[in-house]
Amino acid sequence: MYLILNRIPNLRYFFVFIVCLPVVSVVAASDQLDICIYGSNSAGVIAAYTAKKMGMSVLLIEPSTHIGGLTTGGLGFTDIGNKAAINGLSLDFYRRIGIRYGKFEQWIFEPKVASAVYSDYLKEADINPLCNYRIVRVNKKGQRIESIELESSVDANSAQITVKARQFIDCSYEGDLMAKVGVSYRIGREANPEYQEKQNGVQLKEKHQFPDGIDPYQVKGDSTSGLLWGISPTLLAESGSKDSCVQAYNYRVCLTDDPENRIEISKPDDYRPERYELLLRYLEKFPSKDLGAFLKMDRIGNHKTDINNNGPFSTDMIGMNHDFPDSDYARREEIRKEHENYTKGFLYFIGNDTRMPSNLREQMKRFGYPKDEFISNNHWTPQMYIRECRRMVGQYVMTQANCEGRVVAEDKIGMAAYTMDSHNCQRLVINGMVKNEGDVQVKGFPPYPISYRSLLPMEKECTNLLVPVCLSATHIAYGSIRMEPVFMVLGQSAAVAAALAIQSKTPLHRLNIAHIQKELFTNPLSNGSIPEVLTDNDSTRQISANGQWVRKTGGYGSSMLLSTKKEGTANTVRFFPKMVHSATYKVYVYLHYAEDSPVLVTLSDGKNLIRKVVDAPTQSSGQHSYGDWIAITDVHLQANAPVFIELSDQETTKAIVADAVLCIPVSSF
Repeated sequence: MYLILNRIPNLRYFFVFIVCLPVVSVVAASDQLDICIYGSNSAGVIAAYTAKKMGMSVLLIEPSTHIGGLTTGGLGFTDIGNKAAINGLSLDFYRRIGIRYGKFEQWIFEPKVASAVYSDYLKEADINPLCNYRIVRVNKKGQRIESIELESSVDANSAQITVKARQFIDCSYEGDLMAKVGVSYRIGREANPEYQEKQNGVQLKEKHQFPDGIDPYQVKGDSTSGLLWGISPTLLAESGSKDSCVQAYNYRVCLTDDPENRIEISKPDDYRPERYELLLRYLEKFPSKDLGAFLKMDRIGNHKTDINNNGPFSTDMIGMNHDFPDSDYARREEIRKEHENYTKGFLYFIGNDTRMPSNLREQMKRFGYPKDEFISNNHWTPQMYIRECRRMVGQYVMTQANCEGRVVAEDKIGMAAYTMDSHNCQRLVINGMVKNEGDVQVKGFPPYPISYRSLLPMEKECTNLLVPVCLSATHIAYGSIRMEPVFMVLGQSAAVAAALAIQSKTPLHRLNIAHIQKELFTNPLSNGSIPEVLTDNDSTRQISANGQWVRKTGGYGSSMLLSTKKEGTANTVRFFPKMVHSATYKVYVYLHYAEDSPVLVTLSDGKNLIRKVVDAPTQSSGQHSYGDWIAITDVHLQANAPVFIELSDQETTKAIVADAVLCIPVSSF
């Protein structure tokens, strides 16, 4: 069968659930879509929305029924790095989340709220995801994909579907379309010398590490008794050397301690308490007062959690995913189920095994699965955290040098800002003790550009494919890029490139990067609305400082200005936003968290002055970053008028921070 998007019946949307119709129509073999997107995670949804808003015919394919990937799958405590790196529809997503919580932006949220927002995007663009279909074959003519063939992932007797399109975007976490095309890719870690890196390859470090003295053997002190579960007999390789190990996967676990919304954590299928012996040995030597020693429990609202790996033994199933990237669908499903059972068993073990300290058992018993999340999947997330799978080797390889700003990609189509981060890859015996290997956490650099060419395969391999998720990057650079907000940015950028290639009849590899950048800058929400105007202190031509200010790294963007307060003096910084469009704007200033540090804000629309004293925000539990946007006023601003927003420490005896201002058209709300 051949398929085109506009022959699929309209979806129905219920509450926060996206119902996918695995029903297609038979059409003539000559029919062809503009853009086919494989994978409906965060990147896929945003890519589909963008392409449709640019007038393209679009098909969004999902091998399961889960829409939104990790963002709707439990990762509600968003990994940001720096808010300044996030723009366009990615930023719009977090503002839509904010609206549902009565805030301007919200980066911490419940899974069902994220699902509702993605449902809105799909409904607004009239996109009907084709669910429960997965790729089995790619048909190429020369370097171009002519069509892809899909099979049902739930019904072996269903007929295969052939999808023809002009452009293809692989948004899957696994890179399955990319691999079927025959594009070059890597699995595992490069040796440091290959790209002149220092943080790649085998790494034995101190974070999430067992302290010395934890015995690895079934019978303590007896190496002939065999290793405890989860420990590999592999010998530690040379530091920085390459291998095929993949950083650990896990599930981001949503639990609740609300008795009215709580389902008891029960014993899972294939429960094996021997898997958790290492936790007992760790706690025996290093007792803990709370669950935080081995569970990173972040609150995401309404008594719910986003639980991630923490410490030497936790939710990461270290070393049990190395064959996942290139495995067939059946083996992958086995690995997913093993991870699910391990994690559910871990939670059950903590709360029920009498060998666990009673205080920890009591704490765990207060939590259960939320009744109002993942209802169709027995209240457990269907999305495993595939932190890293295949990585394309494309036109440009992002490396540690890009992360640290020593090499700058000139063809920017997005920014990344997170720590160079890798979870552990192996659990080994070293000097008679158990140790984890592979964890890397290196920060201390500002946001940096991601190359458009890193989304492109080598031209000789394919000319109509973009890969925004399994993009071309080394293991350690990918560890910084691989965050959900960035995937949304790259999904939008890929869709813009694909649409422009079709509209201009220009191959992807020949597109003028300036045209892509202009579309992303002038139409960031893909709906033709007036763009917001951000002015950061890093834009030195758009600020004027008077008095004593010290530039500090961090804050919003690369740096911030900190006033040096002296009695009887006032320090000021003026921001001069470039107003291209006349409109009524809501004006915000980015203020840092402080207990008591009022800031005098003066706004000039070119004719009148508006003065307002605002208090710096107070950080509460679960908040990210340095500060928040604080609304000042709504005001009509004329294009090219001499507008300025001034921040002063006149009203306080403490130092203040001058970081950024934002003008958003009121019509955007």
